[in-house]
Amino acid sequence: MTDTNTYGALQDKEPQKEPRSQWSEVWDQFRRHKGAVWGGGFLLFITLAVLIGPYLWTVDAQKLDIRAKDMRPIYVALWDSSAKTGWNHPFGTDQLGRDILAQMLSGGRASMSVGWAAMLIALLIGTLVGVVAGYFRKLDGPLMRFTDLVLSLPILPLLLVAVTLFRQPLVAFAGSPEGGMFILIVAIIGITSWMQTARIVRGEVLALKEREFILAARSIGTRNGAIIRRHLLPNVLSPIMVSATLGLATAIITESALSFLGVGFPSDYPTWGKLLADAVPRMERFPERVMLPGIAISLTVLSVNYLGDGLRDALDPRIRGR
Repeated sequence: MTDTNTYGALQDKEPQKEPRSQWSEVWDQFRRHKGAVWGGGFLLFITLAVLIGPYLWTVDAQKLDIRAKDMRPIYVALWDSSAKTGWNHPFGTDQLGRDILAQMLSGGRASMSVGWAAMLIALLIGTLVGVVAGYFRKLDGPLMRFTDLVLSLPILPLLLVAVTLFRQPLVAFAGSPEGGMFILIVAIIGITSWMQTARIVRGEVLALKEREFILAARSIGTRNGAIIRRHLLPNVLSPIMVSATLGLATAIITESALSFLGVGFPSDYPTWGKLLADAVPRMERFPERVMLPGIAISLTVLSVNYLGDGLRDALDPRIRGR
């Protein structure tokens, strides 16, 4: 009787729960980070807005309407009844009568496209250099010294010189000023933004390649390429994703700075930085023209940074669950 009671006490009273997957734990940790959830939601919203918005708001961003120039946003009428406003232009118009809402959507599409494309280029170059430098000892020194050399270069003057030298050949190659400048700006930002990713990935690879599972893979004759693909890259995914978010923010800011300085896209092609530059001469009379693109750039970059913080916390197993 005693043995039966003892055996019954040792049995589980409740059915065991199925083990949770790693990605479920990552999602639980991510959604606890309120800033990351807000940042991811706003980034998704602004991306969908610039992609779908021009199909919903079909006003041509470059159409001139002198009769409707210098209209104020509709909310200005709340405190200034004498302001010229209209529902046909809810964000107002500029000094040439172009609709600012259409320019914001079109400019956002250009800025976000440059940001995503340049981020992917920088991520690929940085990951490649970091993995090769961390895994192959003979290549570590030359690659890291080259990385330090690129880091020491003044990026903004280098960007200005590159745009001046290669603008006309790439415009002729692409067949349009917008296409040529897009290729040039994406290539320049991507080539000058990979160094931080390379250093982060190299540090992770240096720590991982001495772990037991890497040594076991080597002992059974696994080739270096297979070790990198199967074991190293999946384990450095966390810093790569965090670096991707930071690279996206850097690319958007850099493109906006180039457009603000007048060396980016053509003057009649709207981007957030170009809208900001055009609004500066009249910012005292029309402050909303500076605020709208400035707020769009600031909130987008802030949301990307919050998203990166949340991904770092969620993907790092050492701090997951805190």
